[in-house]
Amino acid sequence: MALHFKMLTFTRKNTHINPNSMAETITIYCKNSKQYKEVPVGSSLLEIYEAAGAPLQYTPMNALVNNKTQGLTYRCWQPKDVEFLDCTSQSGLRAYVRSLCHILAKAVNDILPLATMNLEHSVSKGYYCVIHNGKKLDRLTIDKIKKRMKEIVEEDIPFIHRNVRTEEAIVLFRERGMEDKARLIESAGMAYTSYYDLDGYINFFYGCLTPSTGFINVFDIVPYYEGILLRIPNKANPLEVEPVIRQDKMFEVFKEHLALQRTLEMDNVSDLNRAIQEGHTSKIIMVSEAMQEKQIAKIAGQIADRYDEGVRIVLISGPSSSGKTTFTKRLAIQLITCLLHPVSISLDDYFLNRADTPRDENGEFDFESLYALDLPCFNEDMGKLLEGKEINLPTYSFTTGTRLYRDTKLRLREKSILMIEGIHALNPELTRHIDDAYKYKVYVSALTSISLDNHNWIPTTDNRLLRRIIRDYQFRGYSAKETISRWPSVRKGEDKWIFPYQETADVMFNSALLYELAVLRRYAEPILREVCEFDKENAEAYRLMRFLRYFSTIPAEDFPSASLLREFLGGGKFRY
Repeated sequence: MALHFKMLTFTRKNTHINPNSMAETITIYCKNSKQYKEVPVGSSLLEIYEAAGAPLQYTPMNALVNNKTQGLTYRCWQPKDVEFLDCTSQSGLRAYVRSLCHILAKAVNDILPLATMNLEHSVSKGYYCVIHNGKKLDRLTIDKIKKRMKEIVEEDIPFIHRNVRTEEAIVLFRERGMEDKARLIESAGMAYTSYYDLDGYINFFYGCLTPSTGFINVFDIVPYYEGILLRIPNKANPLEVEPVIRQDKMFEVFKEHLALQRTLEMDNVSDLNRAIQEGHTSKIIMVSEAMQEKQIAKIAGQIADRYDEGVRIVLISGPSSSGKTTFTKRLAIQLITCLLHPVSISLDDYFLNRADTPRDENGEFDFESLYALDLPCFNEDMGKLLEGKEINLPTYSFTTGTRLYRDTKLRLREKSILMIEGIHALNPELTRHIDDAYKYKVYVSALTSISLDNHNWIPTTDNRLLRRIIRDYQFRGYSAKETISRWPSVRKGEDKWIFPYQETADVMFNSALLYELAVLRRYAEPILREVCEFDKENAEAYRLMRFLRYFSTIPAEDFPSASLLREFLGGGKFRY
């Protein structure tokens, strides 16, 4: 389904001139065109976009105003720097998807007024939704919902942004049976709450939407497991929907953790906040940590069973800040209880010398590339180890950018098993000279399963970014600005080098902890506040702070020293 975007023109009949402003025009600097524009005081961003000559290839979705994200109905009363964003940007795509979710929720409400909808998590290049209607969701009902969504888009209904006292918003949501939203804003403790009205159907989102439904015309919904998959535009080409890529193993991991949450009666963040405020933090922490240890022990048992069948190498991969290192250390302990001798090797130690590192299209060192590793040296060493020979294990110095040899001898003994950890561990090119019969593959990622409310999922990438911001600040000397600046390049590398191989893993391990964002908030907020308003990274820092304010906090001393979170926060028993 590839439809053309429609440009909407908003008249100035609803413009209200600020009585405190004596000027008739203001100066706006449009970063897209690198030009200054004189516009009437109180102009909306959409009107400014048109005055600037519509500088984007695709329809704008939102904009950065002095490096803070604003919706296109936002009005400027003073001079501003403005950068317009479309769906090829992450921020623009978020605004699109939020708006699409509002349309989906209204369509479900129109077709099935007694049903509830849960938008649970991202998977298969889309978003998995479950509709609870007392019976199995059939294709005819899905088609009716899709037809209603198209009608809502064609009617070009405005998303009306309202900001009211929180007590009033709580009443409004409770009157409409939206208890999940009422509890969320009630537990967050803010004086005022914003919500969006779509032709009488209200919803809550912590980020901006597009001005109207007419902006949202590339989407699809298809049956997926017991629910539907909401398909969204392709970021590189927003006139086409993303292809559906089956991720059955990842889906099962999400399903398992959602089942645990429901056992604990922890469907959404408001449930977590209530439990913290009522003194049940210790139970949540203990159950979350026990769940992870149970999974690690299970994986160790599977490896031990496969050892008798010839497995000698455990390949551990995952995206940045997924907790691979701590997982590897904890897995090693469990393997010892299975009477195996784990030997850990980090792929980082096989980096090429910096001078030999490949460069990306911008001329920068591409440390995310598989070919930043010395593949011939790695395969030669692995081959020798599997043949029972001794190797001199290298160490890579990130300070000097060189690989060092410190006479670290290594030879596998009886019952030894190699544990190779790194972002490229699942890439078949890395170990193509090693027989697959020797390999057991593990994919590790922070697959956040708790949601803000029924319609506001928590992106797993946000979880990982917060971990990385804290770790980089505390242990690597990087500011939040530097980490946020680097993040798009990291994500690009993950899309190319990691995610295509995740479903080839023998097992997936979810490193996200149910309670962790309540801990991360305490660490992340002061670091994020150091990002200055004139920094372009301020938009992301501000977005993350707005997101974190919905979590009650948990002190770091309340969770165990062996927790995977200690890799990012410090104070743990493992050495890194």
